[in-house]
Amino acid sequence: MSTGILIVAHAPLASALRACVLHVYPDAASAVLALDVAPQDPPDQSLAYAKALLVTLGASDALVLTDVFGATPCNVAQKLIDGQRSKLVAGVNLPMLLRTVNYRQESLDLLVTRAVAGGTQSIMQVAVTAPQNQSRKQHDHNHHDHQQ
Repeated sequence: MSTGILIVAHAPLASALRACVLHVYPDAASAVLALDVAPQDPPDQSLAYAKALLVTLGASDALVLTDVFGATPCNVAQKLIDGQRSKLVAGVNLPMLLRTVNYRQESLDLLVTRAVAGGTQSIMQVAVTAPQNQSRKQHDHNHHDHQQ
């Protein structure tokens, strides 16, 4: 059985991340759920919703991903996994989520390792270079190039 994945993050990030991952893995709709925590939501109410979503996942193991360690969504998620066969990883980003969905058939411990690796390995500085066989243009302050 595959691991269920629950994203608990500041609104609207959780739903946005879920929508992005379902664009790539549409078959994962029942395995990936999201809880957007709005600023006005009481933590106890968010915890109740999170518990209901965990039951909806129906998985024996769950990986909970949250955005910012120490913020309300993460604090809710920490309470959620207490006493459960679940793991929590903070700092969710799209590459992390894609990696976890791709490998959700693996054990929960291995999935946590893949999540952290996927999230951190995707962070890099990207150099801006001119396309092959083209030199960089000198920009005139009065001229604006528009690209689509």
